[in-house]
Amino acid sequence: MGFDLEALREAVETHGKVVRVVIAAIKGSSPREVGAAMLVWQDGQSGTIGGGTLEYQAAEAARLQTASSRLTQHALGPELGQCCGGAVSLLSEVYDIDAVEALDDAIIARPVAGQDMPLMVKRLLADARGQGIAPEPRLVEGWMIEPVHRPTRNLWIWGAGHVGRALVDVLSPLPDLSITWVDTGQDRFPKAVPNGVTVVPVVKPADLVRHAPHNAEHLVLTYSHSLDLELCNRLLLHDFRFAGLIGSATKWARFRSRLAALGHAPERIGRITCPIGDPGLGKHPQMIAVGVAAQLLRPARKTELKKDLSA
Repeated sequence: MGFDLEALREAVETHGKVVRVVIAAIKGSSPREVGAAMLVWQDGQSGTIGGGTLEYQAAEAARLQTASSRLTQHALGPELGQCCGGAVSLLSEVYDIDAVEALDDAIIARPVAGQDMPLMVKRLLADARGQGIAPEPRLVEGWMIEPVHRPTRNLWIWGAGHVGRALVDVLSPLPDLSITWVDTGQDRFPKAVPNGVTVVPVVKPADLVRHAPHNAEHLVLTYSHSLDLELCNRLLLHDFRFAGLIGSATKWARFRSRLAALGHAPERIGRITCPIGDPGLGKHPQMIAVGVAAQLLRPARKTELKKDLSA
């Protein structure tokens, strides 16, 4: 996770002054990692630094904060009565729209106490820019360094019915997903769409497949079996990292036969996953969404399992 600049900008535009509280350093056990952050404004907040009491007290302090920047240390056990037993340093910074607009770099490095940039920080920034590898969030010699957050996974959801809406509700808060949501008309989508979700109403959704990145992940669950089939056909002609189709074993058997008739080899067709999620959870849209979310979030485990089975 990095510095979520878009979330900060939207919060400031909506609520005015916003305090961003980020975990700058930890010692021992901590409820969240360095770089975990929350945004706090007068009558609300978003994000989380975890820890229950830690977060509650940090939010209350942020609402009373007058200094532009403040670094505080907290012993989770002795001070807050938490079971973690470690200690955290929190950096709380006040942002207005001008301060947000000044954050225009891929890596946000700023002094905590006003000192000049140390040589180590200069080297870290130079290495990151030269090699294109973002540094981990950290506090270095009085300077806080955070890469600007960029989603690492492109997810295309085809269909805005009950299951599509449940999937967007479950998956949109996940920071690593950039979601493109496609259906046949604007009236198919809800009036309120979560932040970070790109809605694309188009009469012929299958024509959009060629615009998807080759490493994108796709969930196909439209209102039409014929449209689902055409999307699967186009995806097999394109390429993808993952493609999942909602449906029963019977639907998938028919689709495999029809895709074969369209010229796709069995091993190619086998790249599509159907059914998606965990059928054992049930058929309620939210149950399907939870199962699909779990499936998407464990690709590394699936790869490791396949290696173990083939060994």
